[in-house]
Amino acid sequence: MEYFREMGATKMIPRYTYDDYKNWEGNWELINGIPFAMSPAPQPKHQRISVRLSTIFDNALSQCKSCVVYGPIDYKISDETVLQPDMLIVCDEITKQYLDFAPSLVVEILSPSTASKDRLYKYECYQKQGIPYYLIVDPESEEVNVYELRDGIYSEAASAKDFQHHFNFPEACTADINFSEIWQ
Repeated sequence: MEYFREMGATKMIPRYTYDDYKNWEGNWELINGIPFAMSPAPQPKHQRISVRLSTIFDNALSQCKSCVVYGPIDYKISDETVLQPDMLIVCDEITKQYLDFAPSLVVEILSPSTASKDRLYKYECYQKQGIPYYLIVDPESEEVNVYELRDGIYSEAASAKDFQHHFNFPEACTADINFSEIWQ
């Protein structure tokens, strides 16, 4: 439990763990023991972009035997932090009911209720976890920011609406992605 003062009174903030989280109904993320509801459901444009981007990456990686594209799954970083990225690429076998190691790529598609969390907290969290690629997709401006991990720090490799980018994954798997295709 964490304590803080508000107008002279001490308030207690409960902290939750993965054991609590897995019993909750609905869609949630758990960040440093604090639950965040993931509702309402994403807007249709968000979902369309997610499906298109997943399909494009899946097609690009069709010859790769080790890298798999996933939609939202539990990414358990610690007992008090469980995130559900919009899309992940995992280049190793997942043997549990959740992912417990760093994926090769994570995508967050911004929505008004999650934009600051995706740009600030998740950016720092994914960087700290050593995830090689972090993509932030903005449906409103129709832009994609591609961040690549270099010497433990994210560097913006590209940011635009229409561009092509080359990704290198483990086991010599590669993907050349034309981001203009996700807006069609």
